[in-house]
Amino acid sequence: MTMTRPALLTTALLALAATALPQTKPVAAAPAQHWVATWATAQQYAVTGGGNAGGRGASGPVAPLVGIVPSPPPPPPPPPGTPARRFPIPPSLAGINNQTVRMIVRATLGGTRVRIRVSNAVGGASVSLGAAHIALRDKYSSIIPASDRALTFSGKASPTIYAGQTLISDPVTLTVAPLADLAVSLYFPKQTSAQTNHRFSLHSTYVSKDGDFTGQTAISDPASIVESYYYLQGVDVLAPANAGTIVTFGDSITDGDQSSLNTNSEWPAVLAARLQKNKATANLAVVNAGISGNRILGDNGGGLVRLFHDALSQPGITWLTLLEGINDITGNAKSEDIIAAYRQVIAMAHSAGVKVIGCTLTPFGGSSPYTDQREAYRMEANTFIRTSGEFDAVVDFDAAVRDPNDPKRFRKEADSPDLLHPGDAGYKLMGEAFNLSLFAPPIPHKP
Repeated sequence: MTMTRPALLTTALLALAATALPQTKPVAAAPAQHWVATWATAQQYAVTGGGNAGGRGASGPVAPLVGIVPSPPPPPPPPPGTPARRFPIPPSLAGINNQTVRMIVRATLGGTRVRIRVSNAVGGASVSLGAAHIALRDKYSSIIPASDRALTFSGKASPTIYAGQTLISDPVTLTVAPLADLAVSLYFPKQTSAQTNHRFSLHSTYVSKDGDFTGQTAISDPASIVESYYYLQGVDVLAPANAGTIVTFGDSITDGDQSSLNTNSEWPAVLAARLQKNKATANLAVVNAGISGNRILGDNGGGLVRLFHDALSQPGITWLTLLEGINDITGNAKSEDIIAAYRQVIAMAHSAGVKVIGCTLTPFGGSSPYTDQREAYRMEANTFIRTSGEFDAVVDFDAAVRDPNDPKRFRKEADSPDLLHPGDAGYKLMGEAFNLSLFAPPIPHKP
């Protein structure tokens, strides 16, 4: 087709303009990043009205729980010849008043920008937070002074946390290595309930005498040292787009009851260390959302109730491990009801774009709550986990720790002090039961 003179003129002018424009290189897009929970804890719900020591709305005669919820009655003495709990139930604070609480947490994924989340999930009244700091821990209550960072919340150094509210701090620049210990210090200037807490911290928490010690190098003369977290919900790092968080959801066997204090011996910590040593999985954090005494069924903090708050709302969550049901079984729940609850967890997680790993229930033969009927329920639950195909993956904790000559009991190498929980060696077996190739492909963050 022959072009007209006006068309030729327009084409020539456009070509001339294009050559006159400065030639620039395409601007590369900045690498995508998002917030990922490098550490978090599940917050204990208050037990209300009636029921058993585990609360959670269960009814009928109840056997001792795997793990203990806050303020339980003394457990019955074990039958003759039954091993006893190795460690006592840790004491908790009655309240906090003009005091600083310095809590030690372990970052399972590194980063250069960090923030914290504080939550008044259980409190019935507002809480005044006088100051908050984060720093790299040196040893005991000491921090590395140059790493100390004061935190603000929407620019406020002294915010109010309303009843039921979660607050996220403004990000600060701090280089955190994977598996590094952090110290988070919160100052409460007024009388404050200690109701929103996590009972088993597995790390020492240092509570000052009167005053704001958030910026001090150490709390050298603490009023008390406890083993609980208060109001601290999580610590996040800004991480690459392919980074994600595995949330381990369960009862005391996930919480780490009977593992040694300050040693990172619980199975989620063992898994986190393995992930970081493997280049293909070093982009994954692990958050422990276990609560001692927890059941998957029931009111007021049962697994189905707390699933969103403690697990699915964690920044960057890509995988959920589910180890719940022993406390339900020892509380006379039937396997069919536990399996129905599993299906609810799977459906809720999948609707949030999260994959679910079913973890088989560990043995409890020889312990005081054991009966043959309860063992049958455990086996039925485990058969569903192994064979239903409804989970995205399965980790067989039962096979990892059971005695091959007596599958109803822990094997000797699991070092179970009470025949309900494994000891440190058993938790190591559980953390090593994961095939890391499950996590090796890049994991896209949910939209």
